[in-house]
Amino acid sequence: MSLSVRGACRGAALTLAAVVLFAGSAFAQMELKIIAPAAPGGGWDQTARSIQQTLVAEKLVKSAQVINVAGAGGTVGLAQFVTGAKGDGNQLMVNGFVMVGAILMNRSPVSLDLVTPIARLTEETQVMVVPANSPIKTAKDLAEAVKKDVARVTFAGGSAGGVDHIMAALFVGATGGEAAKVNYVPFSGGGESLAAIIGGRVTAGISGYGEYEGQIKAGRLRAIGLSAANRLPGVNVPTFKEQGIDLVLTNWRSVVAAPGISDAQKKALSDLVEKTVKSKAWQQQLKIKGWDNAYLPADQFATFLKSEIVRVGGVLKSLGLVKS
Repeated sequence: MSLSVRGACRGAALTLAAVVLFAGSAFAQMELKIIAPAAPGGGWDQTARSIQQTLVAEKLVKSAQVINVAGAGGTVGLAQFVTGAKGDGNQLMVNGFVMVGAILMNRSPVSLDLVTPIARLTEETQVMVVPANSPIKTAKDLAEAVKKDVARVTFAGGSAGGVDHIMAALFVGATGGEAAKVNYVPFSGGGESLAAIIGGRVTAGISGYGEYEGQIKAGRLRAIGLSAANRLPGVNVPTFKEQGIDLVLTNWRSVVAAPGISDAQKKALSDLVEKTVKSKAWQQQLKIKGWDNAYLPADQFATFLKSEIVRVGGVLKSLGLVKS
């Protein structure tokens, strides 16, 4: 190899190393804001704080701050994010299935078409619970109560139009009731809905299994059905399918960036999230929370998101929850 070729190769290697070093240092200097468009305690808040903890544990950024903006199924936070973070490459917002429905239910003037998709992160099996002292022991018992008088059966969960609301409606429909007549009580935070369930102010509650796992194991809540197609490993709770109720549904969560960011900013955030989800600290968070890894990078997530907007809209319209 000639000296000139050897020198060129060495120069290329040094340039590549400099690019890698620059990318790493850029992350290390990033002061990231993570918007959780819900009150503390719920799934989006837990996701945001799990991202924060992972970023800090892996020393991927200089700092990571979680900001809660609750209201209207995340659409209040979405509106604030779209208008206040435009062009800011140092912000991410957590969202997911719930927001897709809430936008339609609340007739939000701000849609997900305005944000920059970055990644789908997780999927989570839903669980239906009742207070430990409830006379309802199984999903079949609850189905009988619905058949008797759907109006007297109240369900607590997250914001209107979200996965919890849709699951309540699908449960009523699967048991032969009118899904459009589901008596659903929405809460903006997991702590508020939990208090309503344990206090007996509602008949049943719906959320991700991980959110109620501690209360189930402590004996304060009784789990009567899982929305998975098959039982979860190590979880002694029957699925709805096992109990003769045709209901399978999973919740997904993701992160998006602000509108108006540059291609370079989008790539930096996408690379940062990819490093995050592939880290040991994130794998530990998934295990602790009981979430399934459902990572999709930016372009694949953007395609998935478009299809979900169409699918969820169709479900809500068929249930009479959204007008055509």
